[in-house]
Amino acid sequence: MIDLTVIWAAIIGFAIVAYVIMDGFDLGIGILFPLFAVGKDRDRAMNSIAPVWDGNETWLVLGGGGLLAAFPLAYAIILPALYAPLIAMLLGLVLRGVAFEFRWRDPAHRALWDRAFFAGSTVATFAQGITLGALLQGISVEGRAYAGGWWDWLTPFSLLTGAGLLVGYALLGACWLNWKTDEALQRQAVTYAGRLGGLLLLVIGAVSLATLTLEAGYQQRWLAWPGVLATAQVPLATLIVTALFYRSLSARRDAQPFFWALALFMLCLLGLGISIWPYVIPARVTIWEAAAPYRSQLFMLVGAGLLVPVILAYTAWAYWVFRGKVGHDGYH
Repeated sequence: MIDLTVIWAAIIGFAIVAYVIMDGFDLGIGILFPLFAVGKDRDRAMNSIAPVWDGNETWLVLGGGGLLAAFPLAYAIILPALYAPLIAMLLGLVLRGVAFEFRWRDPAHRALWDRAFFAGSTVATFAQGITLGALLQGISVEGRAYAGGWWDWLTPFSLLTGAGLLVGYALLGACWLNWKTDEALQRQAVTYAGRLGGLLLLVIGAVSLATLTLEAGYQQRWLAWPGVLATAQVPLATLIVTALFYRSLSARRDAQPFFWALALFMLCLLGLGISIWPYVIPARVTIWEAAAPYRSQLFMLVGAGLLVPVILAYTAWAYWVFRGKVGHDGYH
């Protein structure tokens, strides 16, 4: 019998990766937004993501809905543990979306909507990072229910991961603008990308070292012999990718720095997978313990098999249609 639990874990993992890739850079532009000159620079920065930003969040819906449908026990435990940061994330995304639309429709209050766009992007990103940190540090479980308190998610480690994600998304945003704009705005984006790349490397190192102190299982997965021979390749690859990122940035490449920055994120997600597999709630609940019945997973897999390719197709088409740089008139 095919292990549908592993397949659904892969689908949700893919949705998370797609969300980080496709929504990370436009959240990053929102984080950097106050640093751009009022007027044409801000308009061009926002126009660079206008055709794709709302579709990018499709993957967040797929990840959350897939968790509820395929791993209901995990959903029932994680939500009570992380209500506060998850609600903050959703409110941030709502504020950001409203600001995006009203910035054009209400030019008399554009300064207000610019601040709202920055605030919504920052809150949503920081809340996502805190959620990840809270999940990594462990959730108290008794039986089949959350057994912790309201503020268990708020720790120095979760704040560190929240700050780290702010840096990472800002880097993606700067690299996207390097790719999609030109002249002064592109030069400004290159400057920010250079600074943020080094800062992200420091944050990755800090989070990685702090993670090893959270659970004995993390140390076992990363440092035990002979597995360390394989896991050591992840930090090595991170250093190599960082060097390639800076090489492409100094060579004034348009697209390459963005893809090298994405590669850094992929290595971080690979490290996350190494740390927690096969748990959906680290050291507490495995994916098989949290899984829905086989027939339910099979029924949902049919729907996912039909819809995910369609989503990928229209997403690819949107990026293809709006390829190229944003002109000074606001159009691609």
